[in-house]
Amino acid sequence: MADVFGSERVQYVCTCGSRRPITRVYFCRYCSKLRCSDCVSHEVDSQYCSNCLEYTTSAEARMRKSKCTSCFDCPTCMHTLSVRATTVQVPSPEDANKTVHRKVYYLACGFCRWTSRDVGMPDQHVASGGWHEHESPWEKRINTLFEHYRIVAQKDKIEKDHKKSTSYRTSYLHFSDRYGVSAAVAKKFAGLASSGAKEDPLKMCEDIAPAQASAEVEGLPASIFTEPVNVAKLTTITQRHLQPDFQPVSGSQLYPRHKQLQIKRSQRCRGCDHNLSKPEFNPSSIKFKIQLSAYHHIPELRIKSVTEFKDGEECFVELTVRNPTPHTTHVSFLPLEESLDELTCQAVLPECDFTLPPRDDTAEYDDSTEATHYKDDPNIVTFRKANKLGFYIRVIPLEDQDDVIVGFQLRHDFTNMVVQLQADHREPQVIWMTHVVIVNLGPKKYSSS
Repeated sequence: MADVFGSERVQYVCTCGSRRPITRVYFCRYCSKLRCSDCVSHEVDSQYCSNCLEYTTSAEARMRKSKCTSCFDCPTCMHTLSVRATTVQVPSPEDANKTVHRKVYYLACGFCRWTSRDVGMPDQHVASGGWHEHESPWEKRINTLFEHYRIVAQKDKIEKDHKKSTSYRTSYLHFSDRYGVSAAVAKKFAGLASSGAKEDPLKMCEDIAPAQASAEVEGLPASIFTEPVNVAKLTTITQRHLQPDFQPVSGSQLYPRHKQLQIKRSQRCRGCDHNLSKPEFNPSSIKFKIQLSAYHHIPELRIKSVTEFKDGEECFVELTVRNPTPHTTHVSFLPLEESLDELTCQAVLPECDFTLPPRDDTAEYDDSTEATHYKDDPNIVTFRKANKLGFYIRVIPLEDQDDVIVGFQLRHDFTNMVVQLQADHREPQVIWMTHVVIVNLGPKKYSSS
């Protein structure tokens, strides 16, 4: 029952109609509208490795196939591999009869104890780089196909652009009589134009041998029928999907995988093209340059307490509303203009308006800052502390329904500081906004025990 009091139970309806919790919704201060992940355009700012935090440019990431060159993942459990050092005895370069100690490095997994020595990978004399790369037998064929279809796509694009330009182009001879150009001069210029059009800006793509289908299937080895199958040594479906170019059958064929690069992305509003979220460029930083999350600007609604619901009877539900802005906010609740099919109860909302003081980080630890000058109805308001307020709503559950779902409109004022700074006057602009809120109060058969 603990999830009933979480923020996932209270969903705000976005401008596009999708329903998300307030923690997954953005608020555009320029459009004054809610934006979800479907209403924003995503842009990749940077690519980096989550293990070594090395920044990689887009061109380098494309060449490396979005993988880090120095970090590896365990092929068995997919955890990050660490480099371990050990000493081995090797013949002395000065005297072959003597041995000297030399430090070597190998890859090891601290979770499943897998090591690169299990698959016969040679140890390295340096801690980073130089690891043996197991090449796929189909790598050359795949690269040839990539290059071939890249040229084909480029030729198709040029031909399409050429058709668009020629469809609106007017013939030179059409204007010859209008401007008094002789026929000889017109033929001369027409010949020059036609000679230049014969040159192909792209090289002709080379013919590649198509793949030949074969009806013959390679037979199974004799060991399949003579030796018992050890399931512990076979690879799982997940392990095979992670290495599609090798398709390992046994654990002895599993090789380390280069770690995939992570990205830092920014989101833009599709309505006004302003940034809603932009992280810092440094891979080791978790801060944001711009972060217009809705829970920083829109009053947050949560469930505080619920009771056992009975069909056709009024039940009290305690909700809380919090003001996250540094300005005084007035909040009121209104019924929905259009009924929704998934609602399973009727709501009796408070008719009064609530005034929430601005957010103060120090007020949470100071009991003397509790406001006493607000004239709240004790039958509706349960408590008030700093910028947070608790209140009752009454719900009447319908019959033959499992969960109690209520919907209403949240109306509040918002002080737009962005419009204030852009305008000539210095007075703050107050905007009234209305949001549709859907609250899932949980199942009817709820007991406080």
